[in-house]
Amino acid sequence: MATTKKTTAAPTFAKIAENKKAAFDYFFEERYEAGMVLQGWEVKAIREGKVQLTDGYVVIRNGELFIIGCLINPLKTASTHINPEAARTRKLLLNKDEIKRLIGKIEQKGYTLVPINLHWKAGKVKCDIALAKGKAEHDKRDTIKDREGKREVERAMKSRHRDR
Repeated sequence: MATTKKTTAAPTFAKIAENKKAAFDYFFEERYEAGMVLQGWEVKAIREGKVQLTDGYVVIRNGELFIIGCLINPLKTASTHINPEAARTRKLLLNKDEIKRLIGKIEQKGYTLVPINLHWKAGKVKCDIALAKGKAEHDKRDTIKDREGKREVERAMKSRHRDR
C-alpha cells in the first residue's frame, strides 16, 4: 500500500509581505519582479512571517539594485555563530537591460523605486518593485475619499442583501 507524502512547501505565488503604504504614497508606472540574495536565517524567518516592507526603498549602486529598510527579524532559534542583522542591505537580482532602463528612468525628476511585496515563486523569494512617482497631498486625499466611498457602497449592498 503506497502512502502519500504531504509537503509543507509554500504555494507557487504565496504572498509573504505587502507594502500598502507605497500604494498610498506613490503612483506606480512600471512593475518588475526581482530575486533577492538572502542568507539562510533570513529565509527561515521569512517562512515564519517575520518580515516588514513598510519603510523599504530600492537604490541603484554601481549598476546593481539594493533594497534598504526591509526588516527581517531573526528567529529566537538563530544559530550562535552568526550575527543576524534585521535591517541589512540586501541585493536584488534583475536583468542588466532592465537595470539600465531603470537607471535612465530614475535620473528623471520625481521617479523612485519602491518595493511593493514579497512572495514565493517556485520555492524562491521574489520582490515586486515598482518605478513610482510621488503623489501630491490632494492626490492622497482623493485616494482616501475613493476608499471611503467604496466602503459605503459595500455597506449599503450588504444591508440591502440582509433585508431580503
